[in-house]
Amino acid sequence: MRKRTGRPSGITTRTRGRTQWRRRCGCLLPLLGGLLMSTAYADNAPTQSDFGGVGLWQTPTARMADDGEVALTASHVQPYDRYNVSLQPLPWLEGIFRYTAVSNRRYGPESLSGSQSYKDKSIDVKVRLWSESHYLPDLSVGARDIGGTGLFAGEYVVMNKRFGPIDASLGMGWGYVGARGDIKNPFSIISDKFDVRPSDNDGTGKFSSNRYFRGPAALFGGISYQTPWDWLVLKAEYDGNNYQHEPQHNNQKQSSPVNIGAVFRPGRNLDLSVAFERGNTVMLGLTLHANMAEGTGPTKLLDPAPPKRNTAAATQTPEQVDWASVARTLRDNAGIQVSSITRRGSEVVVKGEQETYFYNAKSVGRAARVLDNELGAGVDWFTIAAQQEGLTTTETSVNRQRFDELLDHDITLGEFRQSVEHNAPTPRNDDVLYRAPLKRFDQSFALVYAQSLGGPDAFLLYQIAAIYNLDFHFTPNLWWSGVASVDLFDNYDKFKYDAPSDLPRVRTDVRKYITSSTITMPVFQLTGTRQLGQDLYGMAYAGMLESMFGGVGGEVLYRPFGERWAIGSDINWVKQRGYDQDFSFRGYHVVTGHVTGYFDLGYKDVLVAISAGRYLAGDWGATVDVSREFRNGVRMGAYATKTNVSAAQFGEGSFDKGIYVSIPFDLMLPRSTLSRATFVWDPLIRDGGASLGRRYSLYSLTSDRDLDNFNSNLDKIVE
Repeated sequence: MRKRTGRPSGITTRTRGRTQWRRRCGCLLPLLGGLLMSTAYADNAPTQSDFGGVGLWQTPTARMADDGEVALTASHVQPYDRYNVSLQPLPWLEGIFRYTAVSNRRYGPESLSGSQSYKDKSIDVKVRLWSESHYLPDLSVGARDIGGTGLFAGEYVVMNKRFGPIDASLGMGWGYVGARGDIKNPFSIISDKFDVRPSDNDGTGKFSSNRYFRGPAALFGGISYQTPWDWLVLKAEYDGNNYQHEPQHNNQKQSSPVNIGAVFRPGRNLDLSVAFERGNTVMLGLTLHANMAEGTGPTKLLDPAPPKRNTAAATQTPEQVDWASVARTLRDNAGIQVSSITRRGSEVVVKGEQETYFYNAKSVGRAARVLDNELGAGVDWFTIAAQQEGLTTTETSVNRQRFDELLDHDITLGEFRQSVEHNAPTPRNDDVLYRAPLKRFDQSFALVYAQSLGGPDAFLLYQIAAIYNLDFHFTPNLWWSGVASVDLFDNYDKFKYDAPSDLPRVRTDVRKYITSSTITMPVFQLTGTRQLGQDLYGMAYAGMLESMFGGVGGEVLYRPFGERWAIGSDINWVKQRGYDQDFSFRGYHVVTGHVTGYFDLGYKDVLVAISAGRYLAGDWGATVDVSREFRNGVRMGAYATKTNVSAAQFGEGSFDKGIYVSIPFDLMLPRSTLSRATFVWDPLIRDGGASLGRRYSLYSLTSDRDLDNFNSNLDKIVE
């Protein structure tokens, strides 16, 4: 599958190897809604807690959602409103990010925030240590609010055992999860340091490991009962919190530690919850959930039908074929913008860039049908050489006879798979049958939605803009890119706050960049690529490289064919652009660049990228990005950056970090497309650890060297 590292951002359209201009935050709700009609639903799926994540009401359980599940949960229990997004990137790993609105506390001065309530941001993680068996329970360990202000920070160990329709949990919590604190910390036998939990951190969002599993503890637990009616689940729990140590001295009366309630499931992807908590307070909740790993998308009614096979075998030799007409058919039906067609003995090779189909196998199958309809005997192999921006990355060869047998159902897909070959492109003396004229212009237009959540000005800042993108190719390997943006609607009149910074303002001036002009030019860039060796690629670029910086730079990438690793390096001299995003510059400039290693772990399509180098503010450090891509192209990931900037100098947040989800539009539209929509949640915009937002990366441009997309979706070769 196509994998991408680095921080994706915004609701965006993205073609393979080409990242369109994008804004910083997006909205996951419309993306999830677009998948609801095409996703699988698991009977007796575990329910979400008030805090998000699989649980009862206030307490977590050891259970995990299905692999690939995403859930959006909103809950209200006075004085807290919680908005949670839960991700299940691996069967044993759950991640949650959350906004908590504290209705009886103000965000800040009325002159800045008006009557907006206080907002707290947090990240939770839960890991399953082992799964339930006949004798053993599920056992999980987790932590809440590990990357936020720590107001609701707590850790826990919990186990679950199922008894027919009843699922019972029992756990021990520390911090907010076990704020009742009525039992001695069992870890005290290791060290008396575990007896005392250090005071809350300074609100900078550090990972306060010196507080984990420390201080008094409390037991919690409960049951979930799946009634005989699929639409009704009953839950009861014993809470580990007594609400007498709430953040901001916001203590709440608790008449009973037992919380009870029900979950109603009127639809396949909707849960409605009502509970009675603390013995005196009503909780209301709503959850939208979908399994993104199993979504297949709607039927592609707007795609052209696959080519009909000739009833009589074609008799033309390669030299007799009207290849210009074939190239047009390949573009229209197989999505391949052909650059050349050549012959190697009994093999015909089509070189070109895939512009339509997310699944490579679908394009290869359609191209093979087009060629099969044109050529007579003497051609035994059809090869598609994948190109991106002038770089030829992979050759996929299909045996003609075996492909015909597959279409006739004479062999199975598994038998056909053995005849498919993938090879690294190598220079050969091919006979040129057709060379296409260069496609010079490539343009697109889109409406984009961008938003920022949780700021002091307003909880939601949004913008709707019209984007026009134009590429002009001088040669296959040299092109100019331009992007123009026109602001149509926004509420940026509320955007007044600039975060404090002790570093060069390389990102915290974002307000000025997005409010200074209605018409902007985020990108104005000249780019060139070259294949430096069989596995070595190079790229150079100059111009307005992103909305805040322009300059010059270059990148090299070594990506050996058939391997699950690659290594690359980039270096850039950049200068800060004027706030109007035109051709003007400000005074600040810097040399920035990184060495990046990419490692596909060979486990559930998990990709780890580690970058080390110098960032835009002149700080030195490293970024770790871990992502998992599912068979259908949905990607979930997280990243963190730590540099030589101290936590105090960095400011609130202590270091850069975030979570993202990227969804192919192919899963939501009735036509095939390579575009993506991406949601990224990074709690705060700060200047430390800021990377240049380069438009192209060689790892993306060479994405066809990752053969997982083809091999995992080979069944689409007959579509």
